[in-house]
Amino acid sequence: MSKKIKIGIIGCGGIANQKHMPALKLLSDDCEMVAFCDIIESRAVKAAEEYGVEDARIYTDYNELLKETEIDVVHVLTPNVSHSPITVAAFEAGKHVMCEKPMAHTAEAAQKMIDAWKKTDRKFTIGYQNRFRSEVQTLYHSCKNGELGDIYFAKAHAVRRRAVPTWGVFQDKAQQGGGPLIDIGTHALDMTLWMMDNYEVESVTGSVFYKMADQVDGNLFGPWDPSTFEVEDSAFGFIKMKNGATIFLESSWVLNVVESREASTTLCGTKAGAEIHSGMSYPKNELIYNRVVHGTPTEERNSLVGGVAYFGGGQAAEGAAEAKQWIDSLKNDVDPLVRPEQAFVVTKILEAIYQSYAEGKEIRF
Repeated sequence: MSKKIKIGIIGCGGIANQKHMPALKLLSDDCEMVAFCDIIESRAVKAAEEYGVEDARIYTDYNELLKETEIDVVHVLTPNVSHSPITVAAFEAGKHVMCEKPMAHTAEAAQKMIDAWKKTDRKFTIGYQNRFRSEVQTLYHSCKNGELGDIYFAKAHAVRRRAVPTWGVFQDKAQQGGGPLIDIGTHALDMTLWMMDNYEVESVTGSVFYKMADQVDGNLFGPWDPSTFEVEDSAFGFIKMKNGATIFLESSWVLNVVESREASTTLCGTKAGAEIHSGMSYPKNELIYNRVVHGTPTEERNSLVGGVAYFGGGQAAEGAAEAKQWIDSLKNDVDPLVRPEQAFVVTKILEAIYQSYAEGKEIRF
């Protein structure tokens, strides 16, 4: 695309204002936001005034926005359960799609998105912005270059001590499909699978807990209403890959642990290991390698300036990098960094953890 890319924003809530719209505004030489849609019209009006072109259009029905032939791309920034129908409609309308994470709340819904995308020649990506953090990029290239050897065990960390989100629809199971597993566990799992470059799953076993809904004291974001807390507070998954590699996924908004570690990963390979420390327990993000140097076990620390991983902080740099890479992929007709086939596997694993808990058995792929 040589002309300025025209973008429609569907969903003008928290993640749109925290990440997508500010990042896209930084790219005003290459793209512009021409239409805004939200079921709460005042949010769309406010977004258009702050981020849109002078004659930006306002909608409360995304189907009306999709009728605009001028729009090249839509960003789907709505609650999880609406990702699939909006994305499918967008592809049917001939648009490129950036959908916020997770791809969908169920594998069936995600499959519909994949099927609709494959019928087009459009671009499709999912909002896993943590891949764009500098220490994540550094570790990814180490893995790609074989510096860790065969990575056969990993941990995907998404644990907060007391940081339940009390805004939006995070606690609404009907709109989100789940709690911390689908909200923040999805980022840690995406990072870990991407580092390992392994998407061949053999089986998943999950534990899910509904223990802390009435434990409102000490929450970073203030108290919540226990009567509306419908999702899990913690979920854990044991994931076995077809080549025998194993991943342990931990996710919680409110776990009584000392260390809050989020959007982080631990990788154990035959040549070396590596850990990313990120989250509320860390003043800055850190990448730590461990290996043997001249017969001596050695740690190598790479410290990088960063923010905390929870919603509302530390997302500016990676959000901007994500947006730039996405717009560049459209301009230059190349694949985006986050491929939908990869995000689909993440959704399938998350669903399998919930299913394993519900059915009390291992889920085989």
